[in-house]
Amino acid sequence: MEAEGIRRALVRIAHEIVERNRGVGGVALVGIRRRGVPLAQRLARSLFEITGRDVPTGSLDITLYRDDLMRQAVGPQPVLRRTEIPFSIDDRRILLVDDVLYTGRTIRAALDALIDFGRPRSIQLVVMVDRGHRELPIKADYVGRNVPTAARQSVQVKLAEEDGVDEVAIEDVAEEGGSVPAAGGGAP
Repeated sequence: MEAEGIRRALVRIAHEIVERNRGVGGVALVGIRRRGVPLAQRLARSLFEITGRDVPTGSLDITLYRDDLMRQAVGPQPVLRRTEIPFSIDDRRILLVDDVLYTGRTIRAALDALIDFGRPRSIQLVVMVDRGHRELPIKADYVGRNVPTAARQSVQVKLAEEDGVDEVAIEDVAEEGGSVPAAGGGAP
């Protein structure tokens, strides 16, 4: 996917969100750090363009909730980023936003982290890319694109806010010395 494909996917997802939730009343977006945050912000802009209503948007750092915290994927000194949820999640429909859905472990960690902030009415999952290979029973409610991949491949979502360019690419991971990323399947 290139920039225009990402833009179109987000606009389509925004329309699906409005339709499924009968508007955006009681809806809030929470992006998983890193690339889920700019995706959530872009969705908020699209939702405003469609409905004329602002949708509260926050960011969630799941580092300490990951089940691979002490493994090589995160390391003994993980980088902590800020969680910023400047609104109550109680009784809201929370749309959790991430770039790549892979094993489901990142989303499980995000659900654990989010529940520490309150009791939402519901949680819906938005992802730009669903690449398959689930290890946990997690399914996205809104998907930009389904991309079947091999386990040896990695899906890289790049966004202008983080990487200077908008694109989605599939890369082969080196067999020797390399490994498929443990969470998300996207770039760290």
